[in-house]
Amino acid sequence: MATAVTVRTDATGPARERRRRTSATTVVQRVLQYVLITMLALFCLVPFAWVALSAVDAHAGPTVGAPTFSLDNFARFFSNTDTPRLLLNSLIISVSATALNLACGLLGAYALSRFRFRGRTFFMFSILLIRVIPAPATIVALYLLMVRMNLDDSYLGLILVEAAAALPVTLWLLKGTIDAIPFELEEAAWMDGSTRLGAIRRIIFPLVGPGLGAAAMLTFMAVWGDFLTPLVLLQSPDLYPLSIGLFRAFSAFNQVDWGVLAASAVIYMVPPAILYGVLRRHLLKSSLGGAIKG
Repeated sequence: MATAVTVRTDATGPARERRRRTSATTVVQRVLQYVLITMLALFCLVPFAWVALSAVDAHAGPTVGAPTFSLDNFARFFSNTDTPRLLLNSLIISVSATALNLACGLLGAYALSRFRFRGRTFFMFSILLIRVIPAPATIVALYLLMVRMNLDDSYLGLILVEAAAALPVTLWLLKGTIDAIPFELEEAAWMDGSTRLGAIRRIIFPLVGPGLGAAAMLTFMAVWGDFLTPLVLLQSPDLYPLSIGLFRAFSAFNQVDWGVLAASAVIYMVPPAILYGVLRRHLLKSSLGGAIKG
């Protein structure tokens, strides 16, 4: 019996040592993970910290530091004759392009979802292929096309290009949303005397709200943050959006107003944040279930 006990004790020794080594390895791995996550977080947060602190710093500079609190940078942003116009231009271009994109996307997605025609699948994948092509590869052709149509250096030409660039994603997104809506709901509306357009307005449009919200958010963000397209298609400084204004303010040689530049960056982030706050409720809820139950 004594020998058996001794053998059992010797057998558990290596197992206990392996558990100890495994535990030490796990601790080291976990520490390395936390260190890596902390470094990535600091890498992402430092630029935002500089923007936030410099925007309210009366003596803002290119480095991060404790600010001398002041709202003078925002006051100078709105008192300057150029910067409010840049913000207004961005709003006009982004809102108009988003509205046009959603209008065309909803009708096009309905046709692709409800009608069967030859080449429909090929067409769907063809328009999606457009998003694979890098924007710089087509910007020269777009510029020449706008010049030929006398739409260069204008709101209209830029809005058309921005809306068309985001249309493939909108079509795919809304088509999937409309596919999930039972066709019987439209048939019931037709039986009540509604036309197809009336059924779209009364049945499809209310139920496609979450998809429209997601498409609006994606389109607005793409247009709001676009820099290359307005830089090429616009030549008049009066039409420039805020994205180009930020670049011009930063690229001015020895004339960078860091405080106004940071305040402009903060204001530049406000409209997308407001849009997300407005659409978040529509993105999270699904009204389709309630319609089917009713």
